[in-house]
Amino acid sequence: MDKPKSDGQLTAKSTNLPALFKNQSFFLLIVIILLSVIFGSMNPRFLTWGNLLAVFQQITVLGIATMAMALLLISGGIDLSIGSMIGLSSVVICTLIMRGSNVGLAILIGFGIPVICGFINGVIVSKSKCVPLIVTLGMNYVYYGLALVISQGLFLSMKGNFQFLGRGRILGVPMPMIIVIVMVFATHFLLTYTKYGRRLVAMGGNEQLAYLSGINVDRLKIMNYTLSGAIIGLASLVLVSRLGNVLANAGEGYELRALAAAIIGGVTFEGGRGTIAGTFLGVILLGIVQNGLNILNVSSYFQTLAVGVIIVVAVVVSNLEKIRNR
Repeated sequence: MDKPKSDGQLTAKSTNLPALFKNQSFFLLIVIILLSVIFGSMNPRFLTWGNLLAVFQQITVLGIATMAMALLLISGGIDLSIGSMIGLSSVVICTLIMRGSNVGLAILIGFGIPVICGFINGVIVSKSKCVPLIVTLGMNYVYYGLALVISQGLFLSMKGNFQFLGRGRILGVPMPMIIVIVMVFATHFLLTYTKYGRRLVAMGGNEQLAYLSGINVDRLKIMNYTLSGAIIGLASLVLVSRLGNVLANAGEGYELRALAAAIIGGVTFEGGRGTIAGTFLGVILLGIVQNGLNILNVSSYFQTLAVGVIIVVAVVVSNLEKIRNR
């Protein structure tokens, strides 16, 4: 006669059984597949290779920017100025080229500007002990104002220079796609397999405990904001190379979309939680929704509504376990 199972055994079994279904990345993958099937059935053009390639090309800059946002969120920070950093970098690059500067030098300076901006953000956040959301929101206006002053609100052009990064191909694969894929794997490796990444997760999980364990929290914050600035610098180069012509608001909205993609992917405001794989799936989901609704000729107003609903649902799903434990 079989012995009755103890409560502990039942709990362990019930915990292990639905483990896959508690994985937000798994749910995102299912949602992406379902949406692809739905959009494809409504319009056969959606599932064509050309359109799917277009989706990936459209999300490249967002994908790179989201890697920076994910690193900050997981470490307990946030940066709402990344859109203006992209705009400022793009404006500086175009301005220098239009004034006859060396293209390579202009690109180097343009890449360095978000790095400096990230460093400044990190210093202010770490030393002032102010809320990162408020600090970076203010810096967002500072960087946007600088971009407006430099550009005078005018369209600026690359004059046909530096197109390879945004429009080139290697073995038929668009260069922006290669860059974003490399960035995803590099960020995943950094966060998962390096001491630096483990310290970021520890700081995001409990900053006070991380400090007591010997981590120089202020220095780590500054390093992380600076690294995120470097990633944003790369996103700026891809964007300006692809567009060729920019305004001061070239990066407008990227901060909120990157934040949305990261949250959809399972990263939380609390810090210490989230994966790069889930984050990238969040980027893909946003790209599929936008592209699918465009193909179906849905109004941009409803597209905005759809993205908002997706974000709210994703946040609720990611907090279901916390709600159950109350």
